[in-house]
Amino acid sequence: MQTTGTVGLFGAAGAAGQVIAAALSAAGRDYRVVGRSRAPLEAAFGHDPHAQIVTWNPDDPASIKAAAAGLQTVIYLVGVPYDQFAAHPPLMEKTLAGVTAAGVERFILIGTVYPYGRARSNPISENHPREPHTFKGKMRLAQENLVLAAHGRASGSTRLSTLVLRLPDFYGPCIERSLLNGVFEGAAHGKRAQVLGPVDVPHEFIYLPDIGPVVETLTRTPDAYGRWWHLAGTGTITQREVVRQTFALAGREPKMMVAGKTMLRVLGLFNPIMRELVEMNYLLTEPVVLDDSALTKLIGPIAKTSYEEGIRHAFNAAREAASMSTATHGKTAKAA
Repeated sequence: MQTTGTVGLFGAAGAAGQVIAAALSAAGRDYRVVGRSRAPLEAAFGHDPHAQIVTWNPDDPASIKAAAAGLQTVIYLVGVPYDQFAAHPPLMEKTLAGVTAAGVERFILIGTVYPYGRARSNPISENHPREPHTFKGKMRLAQENLVLAAHGRASGSTRLSTLVLRLPDFYGPCIERSLLNGVFEGAAHGKRAQVLGPVDVPHEFIYLPDIGPVVETLTRTPDAYGRWWHLAGTGTITQREVVRQTFALAGREPKMMVAGKTMLRVLGLFNPIMRELVEMNYLLTEPVVLDDSALTKLIGPIAKTSYEEGIRHAFNAAREAASMSTATHGKTAKAA
């Protein structure tokens, strides 16, 4: 392993960007956070002396190059609305052109299991075929193919090295886009847990803060580049068990509102995001479970948070947010 220069987090304001930034900061490393709007970046990173805040326009080649100027490594976390996945490949194409022109040496895409399609058997290693049967899977596959094809691309005396780090579904404290967030919110607010069904099929989740130290390590591991890697969770768990543990922490009997594929189709008539969830529902009925023994062999043992501990952290954060919200509303009501 070797030390590296400044790392840039493109699309930094989301949950993954914040946990990776925390790991970089904990390692005493300077980093740059890049996003479309300054306000959310200031809110998330303005307190950290290691952070440099930069805004960009990912549709403008000059803006991409300027955002990447002086960086040694770029970590790509740029999201798009769930009903606009066709934007992923063209966004990636422009970004790769910009970072190459800027002389960036390393590029990491935080990826998903979508490009695999259905698992032939579980757990799967990196040699599993990438045969997506969904539109979203095909767009993600096109995106990561662009990244892998850019490995070795030269700009002047600099050659770009690339890798894809593939994650399962994630969860953690106050992560709104997590499949499990409706469980923690429901328990914290004294309501039913809102979940997508089926709820009794074992599923793999990763506690999102665990990815930060792994990504920080990969930024300074030259041998990791030129391929994709898996980072797995701590085995599998059913959503029903997550609900049971969470509501036990709340001291309440577990209650759920389950939206299965049929309900998603009905809701999708009125909500485009719900409509988009239908094609990916196969991941709940036929989960993809990752084997990350190759990554462990490369970088050594990986610290992972148990489901019991992760669920407790996520619920406590949701309960604290709920009590703060109640207090704020109370003050507002008195003022009125």
